[in-house]
Amino acid sequence: MGIVQEEMHGSFDFAFVDADKGNYGNYHMRLIDLVKVGGLIAYDNTLWKGSVAHTPEILMSEGMRSGREHMLELNRALAADPRIEIAQIPIADGLTLCRRLS
Repeated sequence: MGIVQEEMHGSFDFAFVDADKGNYGNYHMRLIDLVKVGGLIAYDNTLWKGSVAHTPEILMSEGMRSGREHMLELNRALAADPRIEIAQIPIADGLTLCRRLS
């Protein structure tokens, strides 16, 4: 993706991610360069059925727990990324919008 990424740097207004939850962080690292300053990246399922608000001790399936951990990791990384500002929209499983600042 290196050559394609260089040629397409800053050429997208919007990206929507609803894919392999364990790779959301990797998608973010690639998309931040592809989306232009002022553009949006939307991440689906970032509330993971509300489980990101639960304590780790709550009873849930292994699949739910794994997805919860991936979403918590992503949410922390997005909150700490100075290149974006974020808005968490509590619809369905959660949607996080990231506007690229730099």
